[in-house]
Amino acid sequence: MMLHEHSASGQNTVKLVTAPSASCSQLLLSFASISAPHSGQMTTSVEITTAIDNPFVKLPEHLLVEIFIRVPVSDWARISCVKKQWANSFRGEHLWRAALLRAYPLAGQSKRWPGPIPQGLSRRRFTALYVSRHIFSVDEEMGEIVGHTYLFLKEQLEISTMPPPLGILHGTIIDQFIACGKSRDKAHELASQIWLAVIDNMEENESTFLVLKQLALEGNVFLPYPYARSHKVQWRVFEKLFTDFRDCLNHFDYYELLTSAKSKFQPIPSAWLGY
Repeated sequence: MMLHEHSASGQNTVKLVTAPSASCSQLLLSFASISAPHSGQMTTSVEITTAIDNPFVKLPEHLLVEIFIRVPVSDWARISCVKKQWANSFRGEHLWRAALLRAYPLAGQSKRWPGPIPQGLSRRRFTALYVSRHIFSVDEEMGEIVGHTYLFLKEQLEISTMPPPLGILHGTIIDQFIACGKSRDKAHELASQIWLAVIDNMEENESTFLVLKQLALEGNVFLPYPYARSHKVQWRVFEKLFTDFRDCLNHFDYYELLTSAKSKFQPIPSAWLGY
């Protein structure tokens, strides 16, 4: 979408012409360079005049939204910092609703949303679908459920100072998929995929180390299928601790984790051995 300003009957009007989304980004960011002076510098009269004359300043809210949703998502953070008005647009429901329907047309269909994990407003739904498209190979209808579940689990593990026990989190995920009509086998399979994706995408910091250690040392509790813990998930937790976080383990931590690992898996990989 491109902007063209022209005069008709003595009045200035703004015309929108379709163009590649990359062009939209270039136009918006070039406007940012003339409307936002560098820190510590005063804005000159030339810069003020240029910014005022820029056609973007004259656009109403609904046209700005139509432009923003055609810009690559990777540029949204920078664009939202250009003007306070633009930042407010990215905080509002209208922009996210428009972006949701443009990127994921099926999201506009009214559907029942059961289960313990809330669906949320348009921004949350857009994020869930974006995550599912870029991490999981599932269709759009399934993608929103998977995306919301991924966000729920990631937030529980990364934001909570004391995340709930693994069994409770796993049970919540299973309940969500069963409530949405998935079979017990499918619910267990999807839950395992989400756990593995979240564990692989957590930042390598002290908080993640403590969470993984808590999950690894949690006592075994018998639960019926499909609520039983996934063997693949438990394996990945120990694998991350003994490889990516090996330098964080002290002597006591190492042998405590190794004892727990031996009670769950046989044989133990040689890469896990040796402190």
